[in-house]
Amino acid sequence: MPPSKASGRTFPKSRRTSYPPTPDAPQPLFRVGGVRYEAVRTLAHMQTGDTLLLAHRYAQEETLPGLCLVRRLPSPPTYAERRRLSDEIQLAFRLNHPGIAQVFHLKIHQDSPHVVMEYVDGPSLETLVSAGVVRGKPVSEAFALYSGVELAEALHYAHTLKGEDGKPLGIIHRDVNPRHVFVGAHGEVKLANFGASFSLLVGRTESPASLVRGDVAYASPEYLERAPLSPRSDVFSLGVLLVELLTGTHLFDVEDVPSPPEGMRRLVPEYIPSLPLTQMRTLLASFGPEDVERAVKSLAPDVKAILHTALRVVPEERFATAADMRDVLRASLAKRHPGYGRQDALEDVRRVVAEGGGQREMVEFGEVGIYPEGLEEHELLALAKKG
Repeated sequence: MPPSKASGRTFPKSRRTSYPPTPDAPQPLFRVGGVRYEAVRTLAHMQTGDTLLLAHRYAQEETLPGLCLVRRLPSPPTYAERRRLSDEIQLAFRLNHPGIAQVFHLKIHQDSPHVVMEYVDGPSLETLVSAGVVRGKPVSEAFALYSGVELAEALHYAHTLKGEDGKPLGIIHRDVNPRHVFVGAHGEVKLANFGASFSLLVGRTESPASLVRGDVAYASPEYLERAPLSPRSDVFSLGVLLVELLTGTHLFDVEDVPSPPEGMRRLVPEYIPSLPLTQMRTLLASFGPEDVERAVKSLAPDVKAILHTALRVVPEERFATAADMRDVLRASLAKRHPGYGRQDALEDVRRVVAEGGGQREMVEFGEVGIYPEGLEEHELLALAKKG
């Protein structure tokens, strides 16, 4: 669907179905062209009022290969919010890259906007980090470097994407975190949830200046202080993610945080973040290389050097582009783990999930197809919030 078709939509008051779909009793949704969609499972209900559905697609009476996700959104109450939603979907339509989970359609059904998205049949990085904690060992260094290369490549594509007029769209993801990264059935790494993304598109309706979108636990210092954003902002977030993958521990600890500095501007998160917003801003106000070194001291020198560069507070001291970070990550992977690729990544994922799942009562995983009896689909939560 071309981006322009989402523009100018109005979203009436929503009506909700009273029963949950199941594979034996699917919920008919809608048609797009000659394709019919039926929900077979509710994956999550979000803080924002969104519902994420797993759906089958049918052409005539034949089932199309693969499942898809349908994100049902509450109807935005104001024109500005409706316009912003349309802008988000327009941006998502433009992204067509093997490392990015694709957005296919926008459909108004039962007075609610529904977004049809690619379903990645595999665990999120959040699930792999949790499994690593349970088994007492994080994912392999090779897998973390491989994931970093794939994510940096996808981010570079988004950062450099141009519009029909040949001008850069200026897309910044703003919410790179483990819940939004999935490893597919063939070992491919996919970045999702560009709904929080920033763009320099002329006329695009931006979030209110006081609203922080995305998970602040992975946000760059400049984003939390409302300074200008650039691709280096996503580089910082990717650095935070990689520290967590490589060590099994988040870079920031909010348990012993000093009092916030005086005069700190009040900001409001879009939803409850995994780490408190005020504490994160206070930590970042005094964050420096010694904090990075404390977190990565057990890692190899060349890997530590990459993370130190990505996690500089001053944006100009970081990698200038995601492509620059991709290149050094790729060189480190080739040097330390020659030949590592998708099949190796898939085997690593299976090993982590199997070993971590042996004590599954200690942590919730909830990946469709891995634990079919079903737990909370928390790893898809943020994906459904903004698509």
